Parts: sequence; C-alpha cells; structure tokens
Amino acid sequence: MKRVIVLLMVLAAGCALGQNPPTITAQANTVYTSAEGRFESAPDTALIQFNLSAQEDTSKAAYQRASDAAEQVRQILRANGVDPKAAEIGFFSIQPVYDWRQPKRKLVGYRVNTNVSLKLKDFTKVGPIVQALGDQEYAENVSLNYALDNMEAAKLKAVEDAFQRARAEAATVAKAGGRTLGELSYASVDTYEQVRVLAAPMMAKAAGARAEAMAPPTAEFTPHKITVTARVNAMFGLK
Repeated sequence: MKRVIVLLMVLAAGCALGQNPPTITAQANTVYTSAEGRFESAPDTALIQFNLSAQEDTSKAAYQRASDAAEQVRQILRANGVDPKAAEIGFFSIQPVYDWRQPKRKLVGYRVNTNVSLKLKDFTKVGPIVQALGDQEYAENVSLNYALDNMEAAKLKAVEDAFQRARAEAATVAKAGGRTLGELSYASVDTYEQVRVLAAPMMAKAAGARAEAMAPPTAEFTPHKITVTARVNAMFGLK
C-alpha cells in the first residue's frame, strides 16, 4: 500500500512539473486553480516579405541594378492597386565579394541586398503580387504570413476566457467542500500566439504561358486562423 502511495505522489509531481505553474506559498482557506483560455480569429493582415539582391563587377553597377529591381517592384505594386509607399525597407547593404580560392583573396564584384516587407488588408491582391515577385530573378526568399493587426486585443480576450475558466473551477472546488468562493488574492498570466507561415513557391520561368494561365498558389484557399492562448493561475479565498 505504501508503494502505491509513493507512486501516486511521483506521478502527481511529474504532472505539476509538466505544466510549470508558478511557485506560490500555500495559505489556509484558499483555493488555487490554473486554466487555459483561447481566442481564435481569422487574420486581417497579410505580410509579404522578400529580399532584393543584385551583384555586378562594380559597386555603382550593383547599385544601379538593385535600383532597377526596386523600380520593377514598384511597378508590380502599382499594377495591383497598391501604393509603393506601403512597402517598407528593413535593411540595405553593399558588400564586396571576394574569391577565396586563391592564397590572396581577389575582389570579384559587389553585392547589394535589401529586405522589403508589405502589409495588405485586401487578400485578393496577395496571390497576384506573390506570383509576380516569384517570377522575377532579383526577388529572393519570398514568404507570406497571416496575422492579426491588433494582437493585444486578442490576447486580452484569451486572458478573459482563461480567467473565467479558472474561476469556474475554483467555485466548483469550493462548492464541493461546502464553502463559497471569496475574492481573488493572487493571479499570474502567460499568453502566446500560434504563428503559421505560408511559404510562397517561386513560379518557374520555363513554364511560360502555361504558368501565366494558372491561378496563383494562394488562390481560393482560406488563410489559417490565428489562435491566441492564455494561461491564468489564480488563488481565491474561501468563505
């Protein structure tokens, strides 16, 4: 019988460690609960990110080629009814490129790199823009993410749901013990969101007119919903 009791205590300790609740001091006439709440919503923002890259023999030529690539991006945006000012640049760099195969390094050219991000509220424009970017040799690492613009409001709703669950559990415990639930004396909150990334495939140039006739990779698909999860640990007094 003692062995069974010890085993149950070990299993209980293992479950507690798995949930990683905060360490609190047990108090008389209190009940402690921990509950998880969720808030799920369709995304309202599409984030397209990509790199512009160009390499030439001279820094001036590399810069000019990168400028031409940027102008083509602006043309793509205008053609899809998007103001180029909506696109944001994360970084811009010009770096020398060396050939390290020789004992003494040899300068072979210059490379320009820049990162561009674009937020869209109109999802119907996502497919054509992604397809147009994927068909350009200067655009690299094209990716598409969906998100909520006001993530803080979503977190608050998840916290509210978690607290209601925690309070309901505490009230059930109090009732089962012939007591009534008192005021909240302690609480801690932890929130996180599940981020899903939808990679945008590059369109092969060899496909020619057949590729142009095909629908964009994102056409007719529904973006993943954004799920925000919150965990509330709460202690209530007992009457």
